[in-house]
Amino acid sequence: MIKLGKTQNLQVARHSDFGVYLFDPDASKEDQVLLPKGQVPEGLDVGDKISVFVYKDSEDRFIATTATPALELGQIALLPVAQVTKIGAFLRWGLSKDLLLPFKEQTKEVAQEEDVLIALYIDKTNRLCATMKIYEFLSTDSPYQKEDMVTGRVYETSGNFGVFVAVDNQYSALIPRQEVFTPLYPGMEVTARVVNVREDGKLTLSLREKSFIQMDEDAKIIYERLCCSPKGMLPFHDKTDAEIIKREFHLSKNAFKRAIGRLMKENKIRIEKDGIYLL
Repeated sequence: MIKLGKTQNLQVARHSDFGVYLFDPDASKEDQVLLPKGQVPEGLDVGDKISVFVYKDSEDRFIATTATPALELGQIALLPVAQVTKIGAFLRWGLSKDLLLPFKEQTKEVAQEEDVLIALYIDKTNRLCATMKIYEFLSTDSPYQKEDMVTGRVYETSGNFGVFVAVDNQYSALIPRQEVFTPLYPGMEVTARVVNVREDGKLTLSLREKSFIQMDEDAKIIYERLCCSPKGMLPFHDKTDAEIIKREFHLSKNAFKRAIGRLMKENKIRIEKDGIYLL
């Protein structure tokens, strides 16, 4: 059976003025696809086999090509937007016909020449299309272990769960909501630390270093802000509401307390009822 969206070895059934017709030698010879004349290698004859990718032309007919697309059915790739039209965006993927990314498959508005992370699927009308909803296409067999540093791309955000990331553009990962202290948006590239590899293989990430490492950086941020304060004072302390700490310093309440504790031990600050002061 000839497979849409896949590279496959097909056999030459016959020649025509338009090219050669190919079929799957393990299926019916009646099911054939055209390899256009301009792509037929010299000397290719009836009975010979050739590796081709099968997609659909502008008239919605199966067509074969010797060109190699950026991805195949079920795979994920980062593709540039060629143009945005009334029906969606068209992406360059290495073939003469650009790949449609319908509006309903976009998780955010895209712009011309923007790179978008998408998966290739077959829609209800049996056409190849792109989708930015890639969760179900991501792999869960990454080589990464706890404490490894990874790079990934944000593909979705959730107020309930956190930020979903495609590590290496292919592995499923999540930055939990409580670990998100700065705004993250689909398309952003992030570097993070693996804090857990779940039983199902999905990765849990943090944008922060281990607490004993991060504490030095957090303390530096707070101390520099104190130094820039006209009175050498900030109206925050270990009793300040966690949401205020998150908004002002992009830190969790625990991280903030560890950092000011470090500054106190180093005799750089003192804590009063109304805030923290430089010494």
